[in-house]
Formats: sequence, C-alpha cells, structure tokens
Amino acid sequence: MRKEEKGVPDFWLNAMKNHEILAEEIQERDEEALKYLKDIKWYRITEPKGFKLEFHFNTNPFFKNEVLSKTYHMIDEDEPILEKAIGTEIEWYPGKSLTQKVLKKKPKKGSKNTKPITKIENCESFFNFFSPPQVPDDDEEIDEDTAEQLQNQMEQDYDIGSTIRDKIIPHAVSWFTGEAAQDEDFDGIMDDDEDDEEDEDEDEDDEEDEDDDDGDKKVWKPLRVVSCSC
Repeated sequence: MRKEEKGVPDFWLNAMKNHEILAEEIQERDEEALKYLKDIKWYRITEPKGFKLEFHFNTNPFFKNEVLSKTYHMIDEDEPILEKAIGTEIEWYPGKSLTQKVLKKKPKKGSKNTKPITKIENCESFFNFFSPPQVPDDDEEIDEDTAEQLQNQMEQDYDIGSTIRDKIIPHAVSWFTGEAAQDEDFDGIMDDDEDDEEDEDEDEDDEEDEDDDDGDKKVWKPLRVVSCSC
C-alpha cells in the first residue's frame, strides 16, 4: 500500500500517458512504479553541452533510487547533433525489475531435472529509457545496417527526451487534464514559441534562415561504417 503523499495523485503518469509518443513507451506493468513519480525537472549543461532530465520518485517497492536521470551530450555545430546519452543505473529490488521478465519452463518428460527451467529475458518498459543506445568508440567500425539501426534508436531516444523537456515539463497541467492532447493546434503553438526563442539568438541573414528551415531532425552522431562513407 502506497504512503499517502501531497499533490495530485498520479499527476506525471497521466500527463505522460496523454502524450502520443510517451504513451507508446509506458507499458501497463510500468504504471504502478510511475505512480511514485513526484516531479520531473530538466537542466541545461555546458560542459559538455547538452541537457539533463531528472525524475524524482517517492520511496517505492520497485527500486532504491530517489532520482533517475538522463543526460544528453550534444555536439555544438550548426544544428544540434546528439553525441551520446547517459542514463542512471536502476537499483531494482530483487524480483521487481520492470525491464526484465522471468520465464519458467517445465522440464521435458523423462528428464532427470524435475525443477522448472528459469530464463530471464529483456522486455519493453518505459524504464529502458534510462539505458540508452551505446555509441561505439570513434575508432570502432560497424556495418551499414548496424549503423542505420543505431542511428534510428538514437533519434527515437532523443525524440522522447526532447518531448519530455519541451512539451511535458513546461505544459504538464495541460497534458494532465488532457487539454493539450485534445487541442490539435497545441503542439503547433509550442513549436512556434520555441522557434521564436531560437530566432532571438540568431543573426538575421539568409544563410541562417535556410538552416532554420531544416529544423533539428538530425540528432545523432555520425558513425563509422565499414565500406561505407557516412
């Protein structure tokens, strides 16, 4: 039984579930743990450049950590390119991991071993967010298919992180009530606000206007590919 806490029950869980991208990441088995989430914060970091997300939890029966963090290191170029992401190692209590499932299989008939065979497999979970894709070293070469798969994973990971930073945290109440999800223009309004803030920091010349049209879709670090020029 959960200890009664101040604040709106399940506030952040429901705010995230009302966003299409995050709703796909949250599994039913994750929800009980996410009910202990009491706050999400983000900070800009300068060395190296990037940003950090912090998920603050009340004491819960799933893991020991009070704070789970995710840090995004960016390459400072003309457009934001993700170099790597680093997540907190979750200290799960025995048998409480939500990122793994235990499978028990009955032994074959006639087998001397009468005990069930236990196998542990990784499974889908929102908490996999804290175990981001690992970027190979600069001198490590990988094949083209692996590079493409890794880049897609990094892009998806950054998309989730930037969604939490730019949409969920500053407009949490609107996502909790469902107003943001029901308003088709809501995302557009937020994107316009972000573009306005970026424009204030940029010089007004044609070259930079063209860069703005490209957006920030390329968010991964170029990888070395065997027999292929990235």
